[in-house]
Amino acid sequence: MKGITLDKRKIAFSEEDYLSLLKRDHNLALIKNTLEGILNRKTKGKMFNIVSRTWNPVTGCLYNCNYCWARNLAATKLQNSHRYSRGFRPSLNESEFCSKFGKGDLIFVSDMGDLFGAFIRSEWITRVLDQISRYPEAEFLFMTKNPQRYQEFLPFIPKNAILGVTIETNNDEIVQIDKVSTAPLPSERYDYMKNLDWDRKLVSIEPILDFDLKTFKRWIEDINPFLVYVGYDNYNHKLREPLLESTLKLISEISENALVIRKTIRRAWFEDIQGY
Repeated sequence: MKGITLDKRKIAFSEEDYLSLLKRDHNLALIKNTLEGILNRKTKGKMFNIVSRTWNPVTGCLYNCNYCWARNLAATKLQNSHRYSRGFRPSLNESEFCSKFGKGDLIFVSDMGDLFGAFIRSEWITRVLDQISRYPEAEFLFMTKNPQRYQEFLPFIPKNAILGVTIETNNDEIVQIDKVSTAPLPSERYDYMKNLDWDRKLVSIEPILDFDLKTFKRWIEDINPFLVYVGYDNYNHKLREPLLESTLKLISEISENALVIRKTIRRAWFEDIQGY
């Protein structure tokens, strides 16, 4: 018989079970590594490469993230459209509720806003959740910088939802001093996601900001996401980025427990300038 110690108690199981456990873990590792390779090859040009389509029943955001591509798009190419004629203010888009979804779809909900932002009306969120509950064979991805509201709506969120959060760093001071965003601080997002009782959680570390490796790794482990996206800023905002070496080390360490997809991975914008 084999045995392992758990909380000072010894649990015995047969050698056959022990070998079966090793085989299962080996196979899970193979699946993870295979999917990771496939998904990493498909990241180019997509915010999230697992997504088959986007759906924007609610658009707009008031967090004013200084790197936000969606707000910039609304203020430039889309400024003359009816939806963004008032800028990036939150709005409910009635026409979107005519959309239909089918088996195999993975839909990114409100990629042009933050559905769970503190500024979004509760009845709008309820209406979106009610709509997706009508399509149990499709999958729906939510992303927010305000995961506290996941807790508020948890009893009403259908099981075909993936609950995601953006956490760019574990360093609150960077966000505050550099005025990166008016969203809840990274430490607050971490606390709420860590305590969120949901099987399928996703973390986006994009655009990645400088971090403490030990602390940030622990945060990701505590949240326990099944999928993590990591990437640098794509739009030359000169953010306070980590060295490439540090980012690669983080990716290596969190890959032990989650499927990690690399987005734009490059040297920090200042590395060549400062001779690193």
